[in-house]
Amino acid sequence: MATEVVMPKWGLTMKEGKVSRWFKAEGESVQKGEPLFEVETSKITNSVEAPADGVLFQIVVPAGETVPVRTVVAVLAQPGEQPERRQAVVREAVGEVEKRAAVAAGGEKGEAKFVTASPIARRLAKEWGIDLARVPGTGPGGRVTEQDVRSFKETGAAGAEVSPQAKALAEEAGIDLAQIRGTGKGGRITKADVLQAMNPALQKSAAAAEQGSSPKPQELRQPGPGIIPLQGMRKVIADNMMVSLHQSAQLTVFVEIDATDLTAFRDRVREKYSRQNDIKVSYNDIIALAICRALRDFPIMNSWLTDEGIVIHEQVNLGIAVALPDGLIVPNVKSAQQKSLLQLATEIRELAGKARDGKLTMDEIQGGTFTITNVSMLGVDGFTPILNPPETGILGVGRAIEKPAVHQGEICVRTMMTLSLTFDHRVADGAPAMRFLRSLADYLEQPAMMLA
Repeated sequence: MATEVVMPKWGLTMKEGKVSRWFKAEGESVQKGEPLFEVETSKITNSVEAPADGVLFQIVVPAGETVPVRTVVAVLAQPGEQPERRQAVVREAVGEVEKRAAVAAGGEKGEAKFVTASPIARRLAKEWGIDLARVPGTGPGGRVTEQDVRSFKETGAAGAEVSPQAKALAEEAGIDLAQIRGTGKGGRITKADVLQAMNPALQKSAAAAEQGSSPKPQELRQPGPGIIPLQGMRKVIADNMMVSLHQSAQLTVFVEIDATDLTAFRDRVREKYSRQNDIKVSYNDIIALAICRALRDFPIMNSWLTDEGIVIHEQVNLGIAVALPDGLIVPNVKSAQQKSLLQLATEIRELAGKARDGKLTMDEIQGGTFTITNVSMLGVDGFTPILNPPETGILGVGRAIEKPAVHQGEICVRTMMTLSLTFDHRVADGAPAMRFLRSLADYLEQPAMMLA
C-alpha cells in the first residue's frame, strides 16, 4: 500500500517549509527512519525521515519549492506497486478532520461529540474536565493518547486564562494557544509566552560566539547589487527587532576589563587538555561560566518580563548567538549553572555545530533566559546588542587586544577587553544591572574567584 509523505509541522508558528534537497531519487529504496529529504524554515533546517519502508515512487514537490505544512511532497510504494500519481495537495490529520466534524455536529457551541482517543485518555479527560477536542493528538492518525492528556494538563493549557494582549497577538500570528504553557499566575498565558512561541531564538546582532560558535567571516555570504526579498529568517529577525525595541526600555552599559589573567587561565586550561582533541576552551566558554556565577549573585538579570510581572528563573538557559550565512540563531545551553567549564565548552561547541548544519531542534532554541553574543573574531571592540524578548539581559563581548594600560602603578602592555550589557530598565534599575556587570568583570579579571 502506498504511503504519502507530507511536509511536517515543526513548532507552533510553522505554516510552510521549503524542500531544500532530496536524499533519494525516484525509484530508490528507502528504509523507515532514514533521512529522506531536507526542509528549510524561517527558524531551522532539518531532515525528515522516511515514515515507512519501500521505494520512493514519486517526488511530488521538487527541491527548491516552498509549500504549506501537511502538503503531499512524495509517495512511497512497495516494490512492484504502481499507485496513482499524486499532486501537491494539503492533507489534514485524521484527528483534525474528526474534530471539525464533531464541532460542526455540536452546533454553535462547538460541543465535540467524537474525538479519536484511547480509553485511558478519555477517562483522564473526563476526570480532569478537559475537552478532548482541544488536546493535540500525537498517536496514529492524530489519536489522543494518555500522555497527550497528561501533558495538556501539566502545561496549564486545559483551563488557562489568556491575557487580552496575548490573545490578540496569538490570533494575528495564527498560534494555537492550547499548545502554549502559561507563565503567569495560575498558568495564565501572557504576551511574553506568545512571543516566546512565535520566535524564541532569533535576534539581531552582528556576530556570534567566539571559536567554534560561528562561521568564519569569509563564510558569511555578502549580497550583491539588486533587491533582497524581506522574507524567511531575515523577516523574522526584522520583526523581532522592532518588537524588542518598541516594547522594552533598553539601556546599554560598558566596562573595559583587564583580561590578562583571563588569557593566561585560558591558555593553561588548553595546555592541560591539549591531548583531548574534542576540548578546546575559548574565551566565550569561560565568560559563559562567569555569567552563570554572576547571575547566581544577581538573579534579577535571569528573568522575563510578563503581563503578570517579573518571572525570575531558577535555572540559567544560556543563549549563545551563532551567526549563519543568512542571519543569526541563538540556541541555549539548558541548566548552564550546573555545568562545569569543560561541560559548557563541549555543549556550546555541539550547539554551534548543529546550528551551522541546520540540525537544531525547537527545544534547543526555545526557553533562553540570558544571552551572550561575541564579536571578538570580527575585530570589534564594543557594540550595543539588542535584547531577545522576553529576556532581561544580553551580554556583548568585544575583542581581546594588547595595549598600554596602568597596572600596579606602572604603564605596561596588558590584554584588554570590552563588555557591553544591554538590559531592560523596566525590570532592573541601573545600579543592580551595573553591579552585575562589575561582578562579571571581577570574575573574569580574577578567574580563580569563580571557584569561591
